[in-house]
Amino acid sequence: MTAADWIVLIATLLLIVVYGLYKSRTSRDLEGYFLSNRTMPWWLILLSIMGTQASAITFLSAPGQAFTDGMRFVQYYFGLPLAMVILCITFVPAFSKLKVFTPYEFLEQRFDVKTRTFTAALFLLSRGFSTGISVYAPSIIISSLFGWNIFYTNILMGGILIIYTVSGGAKAVAYTQQLQLIIIITSMCIAGYYVVHLLPDNIGFSDALKVSGASGKLNVITTGFDKNGFVWKDKYNIVGGVIGGFFLALSYFGTDHSQVGRYLTAKDNIQSKLSLLMNGLVKVPMQFLILLLGALLFVFYQFQSSPVFFNKAVETKTYAAPYNDSLKNISDAFNTINTKQKALAADYVTALKSGSTLSAGIKTQLQRLNTQANHLRDQYKTLLKKADPSVDTNDTNYIFLRFVIDNLPKGLVGLLIAMIFLASWGSIAAALNSLAGCSVVDFYVRFKKHKTHLDVDEHHYKVSKWFTFAWGVFCIIIAEFANRMGSLIEAVNILGSLFYGVILGIFLAAFYFKKINGTAVFISAVISEVFVVILFILDNNNIIGLGFLWLNVIGAAAVVLLGMLFQKILK
Repeated sequence: MTAADWIVLIATLLLIVVYGLYKSRTSRDLEGYFLSNRTMPWWLILLSIMGTQASAITFLSAPGQAFTDGMRFVQYYFGLPLAMVILCITFVPAFSKLKVFTPYEFLEQRFDVKTRTFTAALFLLSRGFSTGISVYAPSIIISSLFGWNIFYTNILMGGILIIYTVSGGAKAVAYTQQLQLIIIITSMCIAGYYVVHLLPDNIGFSDALKVSGASGKLNVITTGFDKNGFVWKDKYNIVGGVIGGFFLALSYFGTDHSQVGRYLTAKDNIQSKLSLLMNGLVKVPMQFLILLLGALLFVFYQFQSSPVFFNKAVETKTYAAPYNDSLKNISDAFNTINTKQKALAADYVTALKSGSTLSAGIKTQLQRLNTQANHLRDQYKTLLKKADPSVDTNDTNYIFLRFVIDNLPKGLVGLLIAMIFLASWGSIAAALNSLAGCSVVDFYVRFKKHKTHLDVDEHHYKVSKWFTFAWGVFCIIIAEFANRMGSLIEAVNILGSLFYGVILGIFLAAFYFKKINGTAVFISAVISEVFVVILFILDNNNIIGLGFLWLNVIGAAAVVLLGMLFQKILK
């Protein structure tokens, strides 16, 4: 990066930190630190909800996901709007009426303390692991830019985030996310403009879409069916997106304290509902546009020289290895195909503009070349792994970053890097705040006996900061293993699906099945969680074929059905 990029990067990050500290002043108790004294308006909560979702993983990994697999990932969000409506009808009024700090407090009032504790523990596990992956995402940037060891980079990034979060609390998180999102959206629009602007002069936005469609990257709607029927193993399709995505969104926004904690800060019930409904309207188009950026990036590299491997730091390191000649041979073969792709992509656009019947044949040739290019990329990654078994050969998370570093003007590179940092800070700060909140409220305050002479509010405030620090350290440890998880945006959602279905089933039983008591739902939840983990292991070893989104449906249904069964047995 140039001096101008460093100035923009450092100035932007300092602005956010100073602004967050300025806005962090609040009462020194649990309600002030975790819930901003319940004073937030709906639009600020909306921005906080979106900022919590839109981590660096979203902006690093989602364009790469569309680059490699097309835009079908957007179907994952199709169940979201309906889930927001259900939450506003059932979940929000109950939480608002009881004035809870966490949603798991409600479960003790409805069931018993063991059900509350078990559900809170599941949340801490799922959110702790996911936040660790989120810490890893900005470390990728530093590691890629300077070739630093990712292990020490995780410690550096996690340390900065811990300081940033411990000092603030929920109010600082919400207000900084407001400013962060403005910078993030502006930066993504700038990146999208340059992707199209840097195409050849005779290739416009509509032409780029046609080439992307011909290459199979605009697969926004896929049915999930083939000649043999529905493919359960298929990760992203309209059926799984609407049904599985609905259950996942209902659990994430209705039972995950990292999200529930955002709208518990609202002034009243109406403000909470408005924030959720608007999130349901905004999230799908936002994710669509981010994925579209990845599809356009694919077109950009059809007309411009494309790296065979996008993680430049790893590529440079392994070229010194014994496989140097083999790697160069594959790279040369890839460059030859890349040259042919440029010519064919240009011919395809010309044929379409002239209405020539040759376009169909050119499209087939283009798809064939893309297949050959992907095959060479796979060979290249295999050799990289042989050269250094510890290296991360999944470069999906580096595709957008490589474009930014190689192609944007001075100053804008710094802004885009700052944007990814800000996205990471916002989501991780909110997650650490929620992890500490659950630990303090559902475990420390619930089970610890306090001496009467203590200033309890001040004591809880200090304990909350220590729990925030402890969870920060835990997430750094998880980040050290995140390089083995492939596409980060997939890894986060898979981890969530291991727990969210069961957590949602417990809440569904609480709201809609009044005859099920605490012991029955607790037993069913434990059995269901074990069952979901077994299914995941079997699927991961290709013993069964099941997309991860269906784990949410199975987990929720299992808790309710087994709860009804155990209730009859226990009676």
